[in-house]
Amino acid sequence: MSSLLAWLVALPAGWLYAVIAVAALMENIFPPLPADTVIALGAFVAARGNGTMIGVWSATMVGNIGGAMLMYAIGKRYGLPWLARRLPGIGSSEAAESLAARYATQGITAIVVSRFLPAVRAVVPPVAGAVGIGAWRAGSAMFVASGVWYALVAVLAFRAGANAEAMMARIAAQQRVIGLVAVVLAVALALNWWTRARRARGPRD
Repeated sequence: MSSLLAWLVALPAGWLYAVIAVAALMENIFPPLPADTVIALGAFVAARGNGTMIGVWSATMVGNIGGAMLMYAIGKRYGLPWLARRLPGIGSSEAAESLAARYATQGITAIVVSRFLPAVRAVVPPVAGAVGIGAWRAGSAMFVASGVWYALVAVLAFRAGANAEAMMARIAAQQRVIGLVAVVLAVALALNWWTRARRARGPRD
């Protein structure tokens, strides 16, 4: 982390924003990339140079939503079977169909909640495209989720003082809390859908 921080410190403000935007974009294409680390450290550096919180957040959102909508377009173009073969995060055609069913029944709420789950958020955009959720609806939902998370990252970075490692630890803790809340919401949504579906079928003889 120290070498990455030193490299970011040496960048002019414009290039720093560009690196943040590229990291946010690539997160959607190559999930193992530690984009949150790059963005948080970039915000940390911007706060102690000539950058601004709005600048960091805007650069992050441009990259993140741009990458998400690119993957959305790929999912829309090639469909679920292709995604299931190409994206390890989906894993199988059956798993993709399960995700598709969740989006079909829960709509935008499912997209927002899923984007807060670290293990699945990268597959949300292509699956949303593959199952036919409209670009405006999908993009708006992803904008809300990413906007909230990266606003929190920017705020924590700009209030972190001089200790980058303490900032990263706090961001990781916040991410775990938000992820746990998202899991609880996802389970609640699934139970709600299951209950409504069971009532719609009516009592069995």
